[in-house]
Amino acid sequence: MVGPEGENLGTLSLTDALKKADEMKLDLIEISPKAKPPVAKIMDYGQYRYDTKRKASQAKAKAHVTETKSAQVKIGTGDHDQQLKAKRIAEWLEEGHRVKIDLFLWGRYKYMEAEFLKERLDRFMKIIPAEYKIADPMKKSPKGWTATIERLPGAKKQKAVVDLDEKKERKKEVKDNTQEPVAKSKKKSLDDLLDIEGGLI
Repeated sequence: MVGPEGENLGTLSLTDALKKADEMKLDLIEISPKAKPPVAKIMDYGQYRYDTKRKASQAKAKAHVTETKSAQVKIGTGDHDQQLKAKRIAEWLEEGHRVKIDLFLWGRYKYMEAEFLKERLDRFMKIIPAEYKIADPMKKSPKGWTATIERLPGAKKQKAVVDLDEKKERKKEVKDNTQEPVAKSKKKSLDDLLDIEGGLI
């Protein structure tokens, strides 16, 4: 028998243990049923459930499974698609995963100079909106060139790169907002004219 403060109360019969818990106005909880003799503790049952759930949550958080995700880019991948891929890679890094980035080569691209291809892969990696470190250096692979990255410990979340379509949309909104007051102003002036001229029109 274990008391509410963790003190050892010795070996008691079930009847005596229940009586002791009743005297303390607490619950008798069996915490190690397979032990010989079984171990029970006097404590509040609500607190026991809370502590059990908290420990389970902490264990689950520590047991987070880290995967190695894969992302692929090509020589001809456009800026918009590159930014979408870069954002997705940043999300994987935020989740604690490693990311293997492949520069996929086909046809004549396989025979291009290594420095040029490495530069293209490096250029893509620089637009990833997250802090990371190289887990596996850039090297040649069966598909082309590859590198593996992982999040820097304690790295802060970076602001995502705004893609080209979003920039265009914002410019359009600003343009529309600046034109609207002018249109209203012209309409107002015409209305005023109609009021002034009265029956002449």
